[in-house]
Amino acid sequence: MTDAPQATARQATAMHVRPAVPADFPALKPMLVDMGFVEDEVALEARFPSFCGDPLRPLLVAETDGGEVIGYALLHDYGPHLRSGQSHRTAKLEDLYTAPAWRRRGVARLLMRAVEDWARARPLRHVFWYANTHEAGPAYVRMGYRPDDAGQEGFLFFEIDFGNPADRLPHPQRGS
Repeated sequence: MTDAPQATARQATAMHVRPAVPADFPALKPMLVDMGFVEDEVALEARFPSFCGDPLRPLLVAETDGGEVIGYALLHDYGPHLRSGQSHRTAKLEDLYTAPAWRRRGVARLLMRAVEDWARARPLRHVFWYANTHEAGPAYVRMGYRPDDAGQEGFLFFEIDFGNPADRLPHPQRGS
């Protein structure tokens, strides 16, 4: 009986997204490590500040209004394309992570709205990402994103196209 009121209170907690700052590293480090592929934690800490405020590699932090960091998203804006300039400008969502205690409470949706707002403001034509078929892929599907085959077993390809649907070429035909 005592768990239900706490869950409701936590779900009702106000959350927002903001750009990361170097002081966020202690709160984000466990999330970054949990994402995997961290070869050197000292090097991770050393390079973290360079991602804070980088307009081509925005690092967004989800936090409660009380200041608890509960997730993050990392993007990589590839900049103008050599052949198409700005018209097919693309970014990759490299990471999206929600702290385990906050999963299924709207944090990922909040971060994805922030990703889409950031992309529209650039403006970008495409944001794409890959997600595993175990937990991440189904979570994106629940948020309303449609997957395509990633060409790699165990992964799905997702893409948001912000352009005119009449001008859309499917990903394999675009080249990249």
